[in-house]
Amino acid sequence: MTLAASNPPAPQVIAPGTDNAEIIDLWTHGKSENTADLYRRVANLLLTTTDKPLQWLTLQDFQYFADTLEKNDLSPSSRRTYISVVKSLQSFGHRTGLIQVNAAAALVTPKPKDTLSQKILSELEVLTMIALEPCERNKLILKTFYYAGLRASELCDLNWEDLSPNAENGQLLIYGKGGKTRVVLLPKTLYREILNSRGDAGNSEPIFRSRKATNGGRLHRISVTYLVKEAAKRAGISEKTSAHWLRHCHASHALNRGAPIHLLSQTLGHASIATTSRYLHAKPNDSSGLYLIT
Repeated sequence: MTLAASNPPAPQVIAPGTDNAEIIDLWTHGKSENTADLYRRVANLLLTTTDKPLQWLTLQDFQYFADTLEKNDLSPSSRRTYISVVKSLQSFGHRTGLIQVNAAAALVTPKPKDTLSQKILSELEVLTMIALEPCERNKLILKTFYYAGLRASELCDLNWEDLSPNAENGQLLIYGKGGKTRVVLLPKTLYREILNSRGDAGNSEPIFRSRKATNGGRLHRISVTYLVKEAAKRAGISEKTSAHWLRHCHASHALNRGAPIHLLSQTLGHASIATTSRYLHAKPNDSSGLYLIT
């Protein structure tokens, strides 16, 4: 009796000979437009800096890349992001069998200074930004950022079908980071103001339309960032203010006014309470130094 024929070789996850561009396409597949753009930009910078195929990169190459980022005066936060992206790319290559050893795993990720407290405006500053905004559409955008705690991409993606009543209030269905969906309640007055701005827009049309005809009339996050900065300048606030600062303000002000941290975590779409707890320490209401004699 003869032995059965040997098993055929296991199929390859990635076909041999796949080039860098194809690998990056596979790696970014299914990611959001913003994330994919960032990943491609960092991957191309890595390849330009090292001038090697991904399969040949060594720990020395990754350390050289990290040193180059520092020499180019990138902020610690940006360097951390770039290195995290590179580590993600190499981990993908290793998981798919393209790279035998994940050399980037040994690369140290710099820990940036926590500047969250510098990005939290006072309630008066936020309300001043809103009050001084002359454009009604932009005023609604500022209010929605603040009262719903949204990310810029989440606001730009909102359609009229995502807005619905909830008792006397309204609610937004948010498609957030990582493909997660959550529901956020809106104050009654803001809900009615948004409804009154609808006109004859259809359910699949964006709630906040761009003044340009491109992209189906949908706002781009860069335009949103610009209008927030302009609102901040008008109110005499730092020109560094961004839409994400209003999200930080939502979190800090809600906690200060007694909102439960688990509720805030759900509203913001955080994966963990630990992420939300950063806001407890960013703007403390008390400190041991206040108890000392001065």
